[in-house]
Amino acid sequence: MDFTFTEEQQAAAEAAKGVFAGVAPDAVPSPALTPGAVAETYDRALWARLADADLLSLLLDARYGGAGLDAIALCLVLRESAQVLARVPLLESSAAAAAVQAYGGEEAKADLLARAGRGETVLTVAAHGRTGHDPAEQSVTARQDGGTWVLDGVQTAIPWAYDADVTLVPAHTGTGRTVLALVPRGHEGAHLAEQFSTSGERLGELRLVSARLTARDVIDTDGAWEWLRDLLATGTCALALGLGERVLRMTGEYTGKREQFGFPIATFQAVAVQAADRYIDLRAMEATLWQAAWRIASGTPGPLPAAGDVAVAKIWAAEGVRRVVQTAQHLHGGFGADVDYPLHRYHAWAKHLELSLGPAAAHEEALGDLLAAHPPA
Repeated sequence: MDFTFTEEQQAAAEAAKGVFAGVAPDAVPSPALTPGAVAETYDRALWARLADADLLSLLLDARYGGAGLDAIALCLVLRESAQVLARVPLLESSAAAAAVQAYGGEEAKADLLARAGRGETVLTVAAHGRTGHDPAEQSVTARQDGGTWVLDGVQTAIPWAYDADVTLVPAHTGTGRTVLALVPRGHEGAHLAEQFSTSGERLGELRLVSARLTARDVIDTDGAWEWLRDLLATGTCALALGLGERVLRMTGEYTGKREQFGFPIATFQAVAVQAADRYIDLRAMEATLWQAAWRIASGTPGPLPAAGDVAVAKIWAAEGVRRVVQTAQHLHGGFGADVDYPLHRYHAWAKHLELSLGPAAAHEEALGDLLAAHPPA
């Protein structure tokens, strides 16, 4: 295991820093003051800049106009995006495109990948199931009827559902297998209902009622959904790390200026110890993130499947980002709740990331199942 980043990975991170440098985390109305969505759509101007910098095609092969990089490079870019709360479907579209490339048919690849890499087509993933707690693949059924597939069920909390051209929907068959359906926006039998995240972003509940898809639009390769789910979870950990690092930096800047009894409160032992504990959280989040991303990128076998490393990373990300923002609020005092100061927005995003693709408890249960299934030799 080598956590030294390659020149190409470092170049992607530097390009991301340049693109995100001018992004203001409070550029949209506060979710605390907005009853619905904070904005009607994602940041399209930023999306265009990401496309111009070739950051939407990182995981795609050269024949689709991509750089042919890996999950580590994507996580480095996501880490930068979260520091400014970038409102773009970077994780979902990149991961979905990578899954189509790895497991999809040639026709789907030709139709989607080059356009996705240029930012012309946006993809998203229905990964939260019916309630946000049950397995996503169990919330939709898929059955074959002649030459078509018929889908029925509900998926909740789909990010960017109203903006995405195609949503990848996991579904289970009568034989216990999982397929990935590529459902176009506005497809017959597919109905969207508005939902809203704690971050103020508009989500979508997708209800499928006898929605028919051709075989071209269904990926029935074994392992496709599991691979995509692991990549999404790992990307979520990268977002949590970037957000947490920015929040701890904000806290350090504030406590270094805020004085009591004639001294900066950062010099008080109680404040310093809390900040130090959160720094330890971030370093644990970072180590487990790169372990998971490395397993996905390299395919290196281990005592547990890669899903085990992903579960450990998500446990640390969920618990760690929650502790970081809670400590930041505490050390900022009432200033942290001021809607003219961006910390409350980071707190709302952190809560969303903590629960996305399952809270820590869900991944602890999954890790326990993996340990039971793969006892030490």
